[in-house]
Amino acid sequence: MTRPEYFALADVPGLLRQYPLGTDFLRTYKAMSSDQLRSVQEAQFTRLMARGWTVPFYQRLWGARGIEPGDIRSLDDIARLPTYDKADLMASIAAHPPFGDFHGLPGGVGTSPAILHTTSGTTGKPQVLLFGPRGREVGNLLVGRMALWQGLADGDVVHSVYGHGMINGGHYIREAYAHFTNAVFMSAGTGIETRSAAQVRLMADFGASVAVGFIDYIRKLAEVARDEGLIPGEHIKLRMIIGHLGTEDRRGVEDAWGGARAFDWYGVGDTGCIAGEGPERDGLYVWEDAQYLELCDVDSGAPVPAGQKGDMVVTCLYKDDVAPCIRFNTHDVSAFRTDSNVHGIPFRRIEGFLGRSDNMVKLKGINVFPHAIGALIENRPELTGEYVCHMPSDGMPVTLEHRDPASDTAPLVVLLRAGLGVEVAVAPMPPGGTAAATQIDVRQKPIRLIDERKP
Repeated sequence: MTRPEYFALADVPGLLRQYPLGTDFLRTYKAMSSDQLRSVQEAQFTRLMARGWTVPFYQRLWGARGIEPGDIRSLDDIARLPTYDKADLMASIAAHPPFGDFHGLPGGVGTSPAILHTTSGTTGKPQVLLFGPRGREVGNLLVGRMALWQGLADGDVVHSVYGHGMINGGHYIREAYAHFTNAVFMSAGTGIETRSAAQVRLMADFGASVAVGFIDYIRKLAEVARDEGLIPGEHIKLRMIIGHLGTEDRRGVEDAWGGARAFDWYGVGDTGCIAGEGPERDGLYVWEDAQYLELCDVDSGAPVPAGQKGDMVVTCLYKDDVAPCIRFNTHDVSAFRTDSNVHGIPFRRIEGFLGRSDNMVKLKGINVFPHAIGALIENRPELTGEYVCHMPSDGMPVTLEHRDPASDTAPLVVLLRAGLGVEVAVAPMPPGGTAAATQIDVRQKPIRLIDERKP
């Protein structure tokens, strides 16, 4: 019996021609107009829609809206398709355990090469993630392309704090750097996989020059290094940090690591890398040769004008082998930039992660994103930058880690009121005091909002 082979199906040489990286990246897209890029997207979308109609999940989702094959002829029609989110995927898994009916493998999982991981479970129960060879390697390529463009060099030693186990993140990033860069990759993982003190010693011993992962934990490692007698910038000479900056001011993590340059990027488990900063660090470029991004009103689902905030709804134009992704609502909020980019390439840019719409809370009639607090407190020397919000039946008290918890909190109340537009109570805790609540040492993304309201 002849079985399909992963690397033959992935066709990496073909992918490199279709999705160039390194010096070929800028040369290709500087010569491409917006109309030419749209033509590339349309060809992929046509193929993707044909694949989507073979998948029971989409047959059911689209059929419920009265949509039939042939109704969606181009990207101009994409808004006619309903969006879906994690809840829909979890319902599919519940109805068709254990893998759901969104993978699109006619003979079931195990009849063709497929990679199984899960999400981290940041917003609930971990979700099944499935990847085919082509979809997996394009996702890897986009991460490698981004890092190389930002300045990753041959011989860089990359220290990764993304988690492993069943979680996709650590494995995905390791594959990306191993397959598409010449960097030396260290898979340290979370603080529970490799204790923080051991991590900083590894960074010093192996000469780590780049750190990748979630900024909260990378920032914490700088303090751990000092506690271990290792001075950032002297004993550990990071020059780059590639992570998810969110609304935090990058200067805080850069200063913590002796002036390393921090680069932002965005992606989720279902979609892979969607956007990343270029070397000038002026907005995140959407990888529009592979991803189609819409920003939609949180309430109505209608497209929002450029410059306004909306939910990021993603269609992976390249992911047409296993588990196609067509109008997935991440519920992460961003905004399209309205100015032109310095490189003259036709890719649009976004502001980056501006909060989660499903974590948005309404206080006294004002929409508040708890993640926005990170940017407000990032560079205050009396604070560590760690915080957690609680949501009881009334109000949203904020617990901040303060180096002197006995200090007056009135200035912090004023600071948060000015930044959030509404007054919140502030409770100080000593350094490390929020770790149990945020689970920063064991989670991919620390918990920032604990909803204590009764259902």
